[in-house]
Amino acid sequence: MASSQNSAYSTTLADLAQITLRVLARNKMRTALTMLGIMIGIGAVICTVAIGEGGSQQIRDQISSLGDNMVWVESGGRTVNGAHTGNDNTKSLVNGDSDAIPAASSLIKACSPNVDGHVQVVYGNQNWSTQYRGVAPSFLTIRNWPVAEGTPFTEQDVVSRAQVTVLGKTVADTLFNGNDPVGKTIRIGGLPFQVIGVLSAKGASGFGRDQDDTLMMPYTTAQHKVAGTNWLDDIFCSAVSPEAIDPAQEQISRLMRQRHHLRANEPDDFNIRTPTQFLEAQEQASHTFTLMLASIASVALLVGGIGIMNIMLVSVTERTREIGVRMAVGATGGDIQMQFLIEAIIVSVLGGIFGVAFGILASHVLASTLHWTMQIPMLAIVVAAAFALFMGLFFGYYPAQKASRLDPIEALRFE
Repeated sequence: MASSQNSAYSTTLADLAQITLRVLARNKMRTALTMLGIMIGIGAVICTVAIGEGGSQQIRDQISSLGDNMVWVESGGRTVNGAHTGNDNTKSLVNGDSDAIPAASSLIKACSPNVDGHVQVVYGNQNWSTQYRGVAPSFLTIRNWPVAEGTPFTEQDVVSRAQVTVLGKTVADTLFNGNDPVGKTIRIGGLPFQVIGVLSAKGASGFGRDQDDTLMMPYTTAQHKVAGTNWLDDIFCSAVSPEAIDPAQEQISRLMRQRHHLRANEPDDFNIRTPTQFLEAQEQASHTFTLMLASIASVALLVGGIGIMNIMLVSVTERTREIGVRMAVGATGGDIQMQFLIEAIIVSVLGGIFGVAFGILASHVLASTLHWTMQIPMLAIVVAAAFALFMGLFFGYYPAQKASRLDPIEALRFE
């Protein structure tokens, strides 16, 4: 008995769907324009989500390019005649601090001293002003920065203060115009240095600076032969895990205060930073911006839904006599309501399908035009399709309910 009832219901539902499709086919222009509102709304939402996700992915890539769970200790400011100077004005960071941090903290697996500044680099008739970094070999591991050509310098180069250098991609391209720089001798600040390697390209940092516009050398060479100092500008460290970064900062702070003999009432003469803090703030701003754009784009969906309701109400008025005839030959109010609901759902779902295709296409066009990374998460497509179905149900319910409550006799008299 239950099986026969289900079969009859299925047939009735199929008949209603066929009637609906015939009605939509008779009014092709109206149907297309109604679908257009939903299509534009869905497409706009997908585009905005793709833009936001692409921006977030770029920020995540930048965080990854910064280094392996990096903790950055920089020289701090000083108070001179009651006025506090800017950062990098103290000379209290020394080589021993860099050695002491991994020895005292189990949360830090590697550290590299850093001495940096700007210098003129010359090869033949080519010259370039760039930033130099005097670092330890571990710096490349901390920054996840492999050598693309040649080899990195070694601990023995650090001990012997060797005049060797590894060039960033921008510097290598500028000085050598695409030729192999490995083994060549360049002049850095007037001193001859042998190029032993070229770093892989990293691109722009999260702050817009070209990370490849740099060269590296042993920090002892930078201290004694280029900068003429015995202190450090920074110490770059790598924590054992992302979760260890915050407690590692606390351990480093206590160690530095102890090593620099700072009293309890004295301020730090150093700063401890994690560059990810800045980029994570950017990612949060990107999420907020994406949410705002998606909210604005959702207005187009609302307009499309109102369009469905408006067209359905017009359709009910135009087909009042048809509704009366159907009721007169045995159609129930539920049949009439289901017919109009199916009509609204079909229009909305078709608009959603075309909207998803439009959103994906528009995202690819924008990505190639604006040179912006676009990412369309599958969840966005699923939510967009589900929302299109919801729009059909929500905005189609009232017109369907109105049609189902028409009086058959009054409907037959309607002109």
